[in-house]
Amino acid sequence: MGELPVVLGLGAAVLLAAVLAVRFSTRLGLPSLLLYLAIGVLLGESGFGIHFADPFLTQALGLAALVMILAEGGLTTRWTAVRPALAQGVALSTVAVGLSIAITGPALHWLLGLDWRTALLWGAVLSSTDSAAVFSVLRGVGVPKRLAGALELESGINDAPAYMAVVVLAEGTRLDWSLPLLVVYELAAGVALGLLLGFAGGWALRRAALPATGLYPLATVAVCVVAYSSGQLLHASGLLATYVTAVVLGNSRLPHRSDTLSFAEGLGWLAQIGLFVLLGLFASPERLLESIVPGLIAAGVVLVVARPVSVLIAQLPFRVPLREQVFVAWAGLRGAVPIVLAMIPLARQVPGAQRLVDAVFVLVIVLTLVQGLSLGPLARLLRLSAAAEPKEIEVDAAPLDELQAELLQVKIQPGSRLHGVYLSELRLPAGASLSLIVRDGRSFPPGRTDRLQRGDQILIVSTESARDAAERRIRAVDRAGPLARWMGESGK
Repeated sequence: MGELPVVLGLGAAVLLAAVLAVRFSTRLGLPSLLLYLAIGVLLGESGFGIHFADPFLTQALGLAALVMILAEGGLTTRWTAVRPALAQGVALSTVAVGLSIAITGPALHWLLGLDWRTALLWGAVLSSTDSAAVFSVLRGVGVPKRLAGALELESGINDAPAYMAVVVLAEGTRLDWSLPLLVVYELAAGVALGLLLGFAGGWALRRAALPATGLYPLATVAVCVVAYSSGQLLHASGLLATYVTAVVLGNSRLPHRSDTLSFAEGLGWLAQIGLFVLLGLFASPERLLESIVPGLIAAGVVLVVARPVSVLIAQLPFRVPLREQVFVAWAGLRGAVPIVLAMIPLARQVPGAQRLVDAVFVLVIVLTLVQGLSLGPLARLLRLSAAAEPKEIEVDAAPLDELQAELLQVKIQPGSRLHGVYLSELRLPAGASLSLIVRDGRSFPPGRTDRLQRGDQILIVSTESARDAAERRIRAVDRAGPLARWMGESGK
């Protein structure tokens, strides 16, 4: 018990330093994960002298953090943004992963002299893009929603096939004709389980009259964690089940949705910070210096050969413009996921696994600097960046159980067609009425001659039966203006 104040104080200090590092990295345009790694290295054996070298615990905590990151990414993913790119994202997360392993393995076998299984293991570890890096960096670049959706889907889904490939190669499983069938089963079962738990969880949360608002975010995240554990126990892909469950829940009519998304975002940040600090604590600067050459060679193979070729082949059926292919190839950000995957063979005492872990650390640092800092300028150079890319309208609902009604809170985002709409043009369905407008910190009751403005927050009281129609009308006007119905926009 005497050590508890010290542990809690140190943890709080590290967390505060990491939070401040986010602001510092944003000003410099530097990916924050590097600062988290640096904090971990500073705390480690070469800094403050904290010795940590447990690959089993690192692997377990890394996978737990990855589940939280995938849950946050799925909950904040808008289905309307990723739906047009669904097939493209699935191809990038499956076909491109297999091609990347097939290209990286032989290249490293020849360049580094690795045996075939070890070389393919390196390829599998390096085949997955990092969801935390993509979710945090990509959403600030301002590329078109379809392109961003494809990359978000890829980073959310491709952890599952990469993890399966690493486990198969690390355990020395015999490679035969049944292996592809097993992979297909695990991925399909993960998707099915995710859909089942996502829809069932959303249905239950909408009907649960929980006594406190803060319980809804906790319950939502708990459903995502149950999806992972259920997937693993059923020999399906738990990571894929987690992401699919989170996407379904995030696009459901959840009570207190904005509170849930804010909680998930904070939990995602906490998972990222804890994961990268832990990985930095595990790293040894002396070993990293010895791994610079193999790490740079592997980084060059992935960046110059494996990623571009696998992206090009995976996107052939979709006739993607060349400039978008270039951007997708460059946007394959690596972060904590390859390091966590590299811990799997280390925990299983696979020969040469320590060399792999150290090389992956070097590779992640190099590629994060090179790709993370250049992604924004590349998007502008390719004329893919749109500084004023409109955001999807956010509708949050709070239940008023005793009145059998719901209170909808809507914030008008930049680029929304709700800007400039007269309240008389809003034409909400019977049973729903706009009760309050909050503008520049001032609230006032609406009049029919008032016009909505970007940045406004409006409150709409609706009966339960009219809630769906009211939300569809709001989304329709947000996308197409007051003449949305005449333009064929239904808000679905």
